[in-house]
Amino acid sequence: MSQTAESGENLLDSNLFFVSRQKNMNIFDFAMEKEKLSEDYYRKLAGKTSNKGLKNIFSMLADQEARHYETVSKMKENTPVQVSQTTVLSDAKKVFIKMRETAEEFKFDINQLDLYKKAQDIEEKSRDFYLGKAKEVKEEFQKEAFRKLAEQEKKHYFLLDNIIEFASRPESWLENAEWYHLDEY
Repeated sequence: MSQTAESGENLLDSNLFFVSRQKNMNIFDFAMEKEKLSEDYYRKLAGKTSNKGLKNIFSMLADQEARHYETVSKMKENTPVQVSQTTVLSDAKKVFIKMRETAEEFKFDINQLDLYKKAQDIEEKSRDFYLGKAKEVKEEFQKEAFRKLAEQEKKHYFLLDNIIEFASRPESWLENAEWYHLDEY
């Protein structure tokens, strides 16, 4: 892992990043840095799992964070943006269906669960950040974009909640089909 990704992970690990860093940066620079660090974190998670399905889901989340970065970058330039709808939940549902059909044996350790919980915490803080900033910005298109980004972060949180449940009890979770509601969220 690169030095930047390593230090970025440490930044995301603490509330210091979300509390004090944003005081020293404008909201767009802060959001762009946060999205880049989040993208790097998901790519790291994808690299750490041997499960093809989870690798695919973490790559999808990383791609979403990269799109968030691009959206915020355009907002910084005061360019009106439309935040497109995300299909990450329905796409993840398809991955879980495929995982169930392959009947692959799943093994997770406690360290992986901690990493997934950390990602979930980051998503929660990101959602709160975007909701707060939607109230601060002046341009209506920026307010709407921040609200939509917050909604997408909420979906990422929900997906991670399902991944954590899956990692805690993979065989019974897939059999009980608790993930069927992913696209309804």
